[in-house]
Amino acid sequence: MKGVWLEELAWPEAKAWFDTGAPVVIPIGAASKAHGPHLPLKTDALTARALADRLIERLPLVAAPVLGFGYYPAFTSFAGSQHLAPGTFKNLLHELIGNFTDHGVRRIALLNTGVSTEKPLDELAAEETIADIAVLHMRLMGQAAETLIDNRDGGHADERETSVMLALDPRAVRMDKLEMASEKVGGPFERTGATGDPTRATAFKGERLLAARIDDLAAALLKKWPDLSR
Repeated sequence: MKGVWLEELAWPEAKAWFDTGAPVVIPIGAASKAHGPHLPLKTDALTARALADRLIERLPLVAAPVLGFGYYPAFTSFAGSQHLAPGTFKNLLHELIGNFTDHGVRRIALLNTGVSTEKPLDELAAEETIADIAVLHMRLMGQAAETLIDNRDGGHADERETSVMLALDPRAVRMDKLEMASEKVGGPFERTGATGDPTRATAFKGERLLAARIDDLAAALLKKWPDLSR
């Protein structure tokens, strides 16, 4: 493994990593957000952690703890979904980035698994002056695996997300609820909290999606910071 999880280090070890100039990657994924009747609320957080974990296998990065809160306005009516206002979300990240820069970190990668979080994160990166920021939106990564997806409509708790969860934590997927989550059966998003058709999801597709996303994430970071390849 080339990188490390920050939470596993003692503080002198963290300082040693920061002193090397290693970028810090902050995985962002809701710890509690509705993903239809068939996926757990932790879906985004689990995905964010898996992506960061695979990324530090390839690159000398320090992975910060998963940030489990964000701006998710479409899900506020679903029980258990946690949500911050966009300004609060940006302020939270600004303070976290400031903590790292106080300790000598100059490069930060924001690994984003959400969609509504994209705009505030792009705004934050444009406004931030205390660090060199890379914003990585998962939605734009992994196009090489799209040929495996039978139903590309949807975008939330759909074939893609369900496949990823079947790869990461199959016991957490409520297989008996897949038909209910499908638009053609379950009705509109307001009723199910899902869009698309997860009934064609498989663990194989999930593994291929994760691999393709990691390829793209690593390539994006190497393009921005070529020294990471050394």
